[in-house]
Amino acid sequence: MSFKPVFKLNRQPARKRFSKDSLLYRWILNNFAILTLIMFVIASILIYGVQSYFYSSTQQYLTGKLQTITSVLSKYSTDTTKNFSSEVRNMVETFADKDKIELMAINTKGKVVITSSGFSPDDSITMNDYDDAMEKNSFGVWRGRLENNEKIMAVSFPVSSKNSDYSAMRVVVSMSEIDSIISALSLLIIFACSLPLMPLIYSGRYFVGSIVRPVQKVNSATKKFAMGNFTERIPIESNDEIGQLCESINHMADELATAEAMKNEFISSVSHELRTPLTAIKGWAETINAENDEETTRKGIRVIVSETERLSQMVEELLDFSRIQNGKFTLQISKIDILAELEDAILIYTEKAKHENTTISYNSPEMLPFIFGDKNRLRQVFINIIDNAIKYSAGPDRESHIEINASQLNEDHLCITVKDNGCGIKAADLPKIKTKFFKANHTKRGSGIGLAVADEIITMHHGSLNITSEENVGTTVEIILPTEASAKYIN
Repeated sequence: MSFKPVFKLNRQPARKRFSKDSLLYRWILNNFAILTLIMFVIASILIYGVQSYFYSSTQQYLTGKLQTITSVLSKYSTDTTKNFSSEVRNMVETFADKDKIELMAINTKGKVVITSSGFSPDDSITMNDYDDAMEKNSFGVWRGRLENNEKIMAVSFPVSSKNSDYSAMRVVVSMSEIDSIISALSLLIIFACSLPLMPLIYSGRYFVGSIVRPVQKVNSATKKFAMGNFTERIPIESNDEIGQLCESINHMADELATAEAMKNEFISSVSHELRTPLTAIKGWAETINAENDEETTRKGIRVIVSETERLSQMVEELLDFSRIQNGKFTLQISKIDILAELEDAILIYTEKAKHENTTISYNSPEMLPFIFGDKNRLRQVFINIIDNAIKYSAGPDRESHIEINASQLNEDHLCITVKDNGCGIKAADLPKIKTKFFKANHTKRGSGIGLAVADEIITMHHGSLNITSEENVGTTVEIILPTEASAKYIN
């Protein structure tokens, strides 16, 4: 009983493979039917040609033989020394090809009176060839069957002689042997035409199978992908379109697996990031409630406010990311002074940098061209970049330094750089640093979407956000934005 399910599973693919909806079944039905029809037409034409050739050759042979006989008889009819009737009888009785062909002499009443076989045919037998010959005064040909169903060919030709009782000579041949040859050749033609079908069927089945097998593997793999299993990979057996499709699906699986891992990491990271401030808020709230100490209350309120701001910033990042994903992230465009927004962001983090043992140096130009943009969103980008620079540079036993520069890159663009001497980014992680949910350093707080949101904001401003980094040396973030003169419009 325990083996029955296994047998059912083994049989199921075969039934599905040859089902009416399968590619193989449809190929065999369509292509094999067309090929069979083509071969049938070719075989029919060839068989008809063979039959026509043999029948025509037989008719020409009988016509030639009869023409020779009537030519001789024509000479006898003008020779007064010869008895025409005796010569006709003698020619029929001594006919050399009597084993294969029957020679007949027909009298003026249309009856066969002498045959080379010695047997006179039944008077009821119609001789269409004789009637045709007498009507046209030329050769008459007829093909048909005798009463015994034997197939024959008969050729008649009129003869004329004074004082003669004979009106025509007739030759008759059985077509059985010729038909046997034609049948044998027909079978050979049918076999020859059928022979290419078998390799075509097998090669076609192999070809369709080379498509069906990868498609079945693709189907099986995608079902597993739908269930959340991204470990399955499709073996690539060729470099054609099917192979390219399998390669693309494998690449898609890699991306899905990476996205799934990043999503899980994001959930874990966000959960941790939310839990830490919530724990601090709850702990200090309980402490303030339990103790009636003014200093403790002030310290607790500062922590609660700080952690609440941290939570608020994280929620804003999540909301921005959600808006980007849903296509609802919009900009409030106006003509702005980019230096003012940059300096506001630097001012916000100056005090925090001091607490983190970090110095910020800002090289401010006298003036930069105005730009069209969303000042709040651009300030958000600057805040994110500076916050990351402090976060990944600061340490309890080291002094870190952040250098911020703003300059006009060319007539159409301006450039803002934020350079730190922090831990840097691994070369393998650098291409993925702007990817959503990705965190190069798991020891630092953050959701992993702030940089992705910043990159999206700069892209929507028709600019670019470029990151260069070297591990244990530092990171440089370069923000390039179009000036007012070059920015025709921003969506």
